[in-house]
Amino acid sequence: MARVPAGLPGGTQPSAHQLTPSLWLITSDVPIDLYGPEALEPRLRDLDWVSATAVAHEAVVEHFSRTRTVTVVPMKLFTMFTSLEKAIDDVARGRTAIERIIRRIAGCEEWGIRVMRRPAAAAAQADGNGGRPRSGTAFLAARKQARDATALARAAAAARADQAFTRLRRYAKDARLRQHGPEPGSNPPILEAAFLVTAAKVAVFKAEARRQAAALAAAGADMQLTGPWPAYNFVDAGERA
Repeated sequence: MARVPAGLPGGTQPSAHQLTPSLWLITSDVPIDLYGPEALEPRLRDLDWVSATAVAHEAVVEHFSRTRTVTVVPMKLFTMFTSLEKAIDDVARGRTAIERIIRRIAGCEEWGIRVMRRPAAAAAQADGNGGRPRSGTAFLAARKQARDATALARAAAAARADQAFTRLRRYAKDARLRQHGPEPGSNPPILEAAFLVTAAKVAVFKAEARRQAAALAAAGADMQLTGPWPAYNFVDAGERA
């Protein structure tokens, strides 16, 4: 296997600890002056640092996920314990739940989709009438018509996105819609979802994704397929070690 990535900035090289014949824990020691509560809170406002740290964490998770004989249960970024002993004890106490998660995600990959209404399509709806209104009343009527047309077009694209989710769900072992709060900007995602796909179904899943992307394009939306990822969205928070 290729050399293990360096791990988090300022931390030690990740190391493996065998808890049982089939269960291992990957850990890295990090300095308290960088990752302790008082130091970490202001650093979380530094998006560049958080991004670099997230990329480093993901590199370690993906490194072990590339081994087909290993099922990786990924922990969230900044999952920390005061000592290695406490980490091992926590995992040992959660062993039953961890083994249940492993059975659920073994042999699977996570794939994600993100559906966005095309800005150009939205602009075309807004400018569809063309010409300049001759009066204030006509201007307001034109604005309302443009808003109504945009809302209808977005609703149609959203309905098509729901159909895409339903079709893709048929080829997945599990699927989750991602719930987000309001996002800035005038063109938030129509739909975001994650799919847990067995290795045997990946090819047909991707073929179906291409068909759904074409159908969404006809409805004025773009669908982005990403993956494969470690199964973050299918490790329930209450069951994760």
